[in-house]
Amino acid sequence: MNDAGLITLTSFISPFASDRRSARDIIGNDNFIEIYISTPLEECERRDVKGLYKRARSGEIPNFSGISSPYEAPENPEITIDTTGMTVEESVDYLMEELKKYL
Repeated sequence: MNDAGLITLTSFISPFASDRRSARDIIGNDNFIEIYISTPLEECERRDVKGLYKRARSGEIPNFSGISSPYEAPENPEITIDTTGMTVEESVDYLMEELKKYL
């Protein structure tokens, strides 16, 4: 996609710094923008419509990021957004404004 000049947005739960570093190395530092959705665990649990956090806390789901498996927060993301107290629309607007700096 880089070779074709396309801008690609992907969304991953990426709990380990080493995995994010590998992605940056593969994609290339000039083409990689790390966006950290810095939402507190409590807020993630509050929004959890599928009940995954509850199941993880009860031991039904092993190796769940932030519960039974570590989460290494990004140290230097290009963009950070905490969606607590923001609507989806506000979050998207903020993100789009931040991304314009890289176009």
